[in-house]
Amino acid sequence: MVHSPVGIRSLALTFPTIRRTNNYYIEKYPEVVAQAERKGLARMFPLAGILPNNKFDMEMLPYVSDPFRGTVERWVLGSDESSLTLEYRAATDALNAAKLSPNEVDLMIVASILPEQIGLGNAAFLARKLGLVGAAWNLDGTCGSTPVVLQTACALVRAGEYRNVLVVISCSYSRVFDEKDTVSWFLGDGAGAFVVSSLEENQGILGTKTVHTGALCEVVSAKVVKDEQGNSRVRMQTGKGVKALRETAAEFLCVCCEGAIASAGVTLQQIDFFLFNTPTAWVTSFCTRLLGIDPERTINLYPVYANIGPVLTVANMYYAALLGKIHENDLVLIYGSGAAGVASASVMRWGNVALGSDPLESSESTKKASSQERSEISF
Repeated sequence: MVHSPVGIRSLALTFPTIRRTNNYYIEKYPEVVAQAERKGLARMFPLAGILPNNKFDMEMLPYVSDPFRGTVERWVLGSDESSLTLEYRAATDALNAAKLSPNEVDLMIVASILPEQIGLGNAAFLARKLGLVGAAWNLDGTCGSTPVVLQTACALVRAGEYRNVLVVISCSYSRVFDEKDTVSWFLGDGAGAFVVSSLEENQGILGTKTVHTGALCEVVSAKVVKDEQGNSRVRMQTGKGVKALRETAAEFLCVCCEGAIASAGVTLQQIDFFLFNTPTAWVTSFCTRLLGIDPERTINLYPVYANIGPVLTVANMYYAALLGKIHENDLVLIYGSGAAGVASASVMRWGNVALGSDPLESSESTKKASSQERSEISF
């Protein structure tokens, strides 16, 4: 099958300014830490009831004695930040890297978890802020959004509907979980953006496989509450279907990765690098063991950023390129999945992707980790 050379032309990543280490929670909420095994995070990833034939749970075992379940640090929104401010920074950085002006963007697709307005996505608000004159709309695949938005953007460029598509993805979990809820301990905020355009011959997306995750519709739910000022706010909570998250992980991963590889007409052995979304400390080891691939052929950003939803896939792409783990014309597989959304994998031949500035060295992020702290974290 002949594929038109369409894919990622530039890539950018940004994070909020507030860094939360585990010590923050230990010092501020010692009573919650002491009772952590009776709280939400421990119910999601329990100490008891591990099934020896469940590969996801087996990889989880080394982390269940830790009340933080392997989380090291996370970045959360400050009082003057929002999903929109993060999206604007990432979008602007991606456009600058691609050497494009807002007027050259024909379409912007935005995937926000969760948007600033109840019931309204961020796309029109961000388009106004950027000064775009083209189309802009929202797309929701929950934490599996990144491969799906990439697939959608590439299909539209291939069809000749648009030339340059700006994709913007954000996650602002800290706004919808109370920090006293232990579930918030493994969550963070961030945003990423990339430009999709025509590439050099034989580059770009080669194959994609996407399935719905209806089996996970009971994992999380949302409710509207009033804050201290009387304003309506969305609050997320885990549900009775959390166990299904662990039980279906292997099936979704295999179906999507094998399907994307078959669609691309390549083999597992031909893939140079794998980029999984890594919402827990052990997902990378779970994925590599299940697929039988060398751990050196992937990357794990969880210790640095915790669970940042669909932005994880963007972050993994960005740092794999920044650190020289993937190169032009490498075969790369990306995978993302989310509850009550989609699981999706794409195989692409990496292009000459221009990168935005390193978010850990951004001058705007005055509370970022020091160079020494960063060097101690293994990607």
